Amino acid sequence: MRHLFLSSMAGAFVLTGCASTGGSAPDLTTLTASEAAAAVCSGRVSSEALTRAYLARAQARAALNAFVTLDEAGALAAARQADARHASGAPCLPLQGVPIVVKDNIEAAGLPTTAGTPALKGFVPKVDAPVLQKLRAAGAVVLGKTNMHELAFGISGFNPNYNTGPQPGVRNAYDPSRMAGGSSSGTAVAIGARMAPAGLGTDTGGSVRLPCALNGCASLRPTMGRYAQTGIAPISHTRDTAGPMAVSMTDVALLDRVIAGGDAVAAADLRGVRLGLAPDFMVNLDADTRSAFDAALDRLRAAGVTVVPVTMPRLMQLNGLVGFPVALYEAHDDMVRYLRERGTGVSLAQLVSGIASPDVKGTYEALVVPRKLPAPPPANLVDAEPAYRAALATHRPALVRLYADTFAQHRLDALVFPTVPQVAPAAGPQSSSLQTFGLFIQNTDPGSNAGLPGVQVPIGLGASSRLPVGMELDGPAGSDRRLLALGMAIEGLLGRVPAGR
Repeated sequence: MRHLFLSSMAGAFVLTGCASTGGSAPDLTTLTASEAAAAVCSGRVSSEALTRAYLARAQARAALNAFVTLDEAGALAAARQADARHASGAPCLPLQGVPIVVKDNIEAAGLPTTAGTPALKGFVPKVDAPVLQKLRAAGAVVLGKTNMHELAFGISGFNPNYNTGPQPGVRNAYDPSRMAGGSSSGTAVAIGARMAPAGLGTDTGGSVRLPCALNGCASLRPTMGRYAQTGIAPISHTRDTAGPMAVSMTDVALLDRVIAGGDAVAAADLRGVRLGLAPDFMVNLDADTRSAFDAALDRLRAAGVTVVPVTMPRLMQLNGLVGFPVALYEAHDDMVRYLRERGTGVSLAQLVSGIASPDVKGTYEALVVPRKLPAPPPANLVDAEPAYRAALATHRPALVRLYADTFAQHRLDALVFPTVPQVAPAAGPQSSSLQTFGLFIQNTDPGSNAGLPGVQVPIGLGASSRLPVGMELDGPAGSDRRLLALGMAIEGLLGRVPAGR
C-alpha cells in the first residue's frame, strides 16, 4: 500500500512553484476551496504549488493520524494535469486543481479502500465511486484517503489501525488530546487543520456533521438518495449517504452542485426566515456549547430570523425505535453484498476476525453477525428482524410524519439546534463508549433516520475550552439547496472559525 509523505525539501518546492506563477503563496489557514479554484483558474497560483503546500502541511501534522494513504505521486500528477489544462487555454472546471481528501470507505481508483479495518488493507479498486468521479471530472486533485472510525461504526475516530503518529486514533485539529469525532474523522481533521480545503465523508447518523462540529468545518448530510451510494463500504442502505465537508459553507455548496447538479447557490436573506427550536435538542449541553449557541441565536434574531419554539412529541422514542434496529439489521446483508460485488476477495467472517477496535468488534460479533438487538434482562439479546420490520413499516413513517407536520404547522424553513451537545472530550478508548456514542449522536440521529438533509455550520470557539462549537439546520426532504443558502448566510453573519493547530 502506498503511504507516501513529502521530503523535507517540500517547502522549497512550494516557494518555487508559486514563484513560477508570478504570485505569492496563499495562506492555507484562510483559503477556501472556492478561493483556491479561482486562484488556479486566474493563474495566481499553480495547482502543483498548492498541492505541494497541502501535502507539506499534512506531513507536518502526521501526529493527528488524519490519513491512511497520502498519495503524493498521484496528487502531483493530477495537479500537473490541471496546470496543463490551464496553460492550454481550456475553460476552467469548477474545481480545477483544487486539492481534496476522501474518506477511506469511498472507493478511489488505484488507492486502497480500507474502511479503516485491517482485512481491507489490500483492496485497491479500479474505478472511483460515482460521487468521487463527479469531483474528479470537475478538476479536483485527490491528496489521499482519510482515516475513520473502523468500518464507520462509531463516532470517536479512536481507531488503532493506520496511525502515522505516536498516539493511536485520529486526533482533534484544535487539541490533539481531544476526540476527533467520527466516523468521518480524518476528513474533518484534515480540513480543520488545513491539510485540505474540502473533502468527502459519509453519514449514517451524524458522521459528516459531528466531526465537523468538533473540528470547525462545514458539512452537508444530503437528503437520502441525492447522491449515488455505489462504491462506498456500507452500514445501512436506507440510512447511509456521502456528504461534502469543507472550510466554508460556500465550498460545501460548490461540492454539492458538482455532485448533484443545478445552478450555483447564493446566500439567503435571513429576514423572515423561521427556525424551529425543540427542547429535545437542548439537553445535556455543556456551558461552552450553550453560551455559543445562545449568542448565535441572538445574532440571528437581530438579523431578522424568527426562532419558533416547537414541541415534537415522541421524537426521541420514535428515533430509538428506528436507529439501531435499522442500522444493525441492514449492516449484515449490506456488508456481505458489498464485499462480494466490489471484488474485495474478503468474506464477512474474515472482515470481522480482523477488526481491531474493541467497540466495533463487539458490535459485529454480538449483534451484526447473529442478527440480534440488545434487550433488557433476562433476554439480553433478541432477534433483530421483528424490530427491523416494525421500524420500516410503522416507526420510521411516524418519524417522517412528525417532522413533516412540524415543518408545515409552524411554517419553518428548518429546525435549529447545537450539532453536538458538548465540545470534544478527551481522546482515548473511553471516547468509544456506548454512553459517549449516545450523547454525541443525540441531535444528529433523528433527522438522519427520517432521511432529511442537514447542514453543520461552525459558530465559534468555546469561551473556556477554545474548542469549536457547531450549529445544525435540518430541513424538509429535498430542501438541500435552501439549507445551503441559509448556512451560507449564517456563516456570513457569524464569520468562520480560525484554523486548528
